[in-house]
Amino acid sequence: MSIPTNIAEGCGRNGNSELSRFFQIAMGSASELGFHLLLCRDIGLLSAEKHDHLSQQTVEVKRMLTSYWQKLKGAG
Repeated sequence: MSIPTNIAEGCGRNGNSELSRFFQIAMGSASELGFHLLLCRDIGLLSAEKHDHLSQQTVEVKRMLTSYWQKLKGAG
């Protein structure tokens, strides 16, 4: 929930520099998610297969966030 919430908050701010900052915060949230997935796997709440699938999706989200963030930096 934190990733899209940060993006939405950034969209409600003024200008690309504010939006860019919230994309960076969303990236931090994606990193937290990666840790939580690892923790859930390690304590047996997620199978290794499910962890791998969700981790791959998290990496893809981080790639999208990075790409958009780079575009914002170039536009600012």
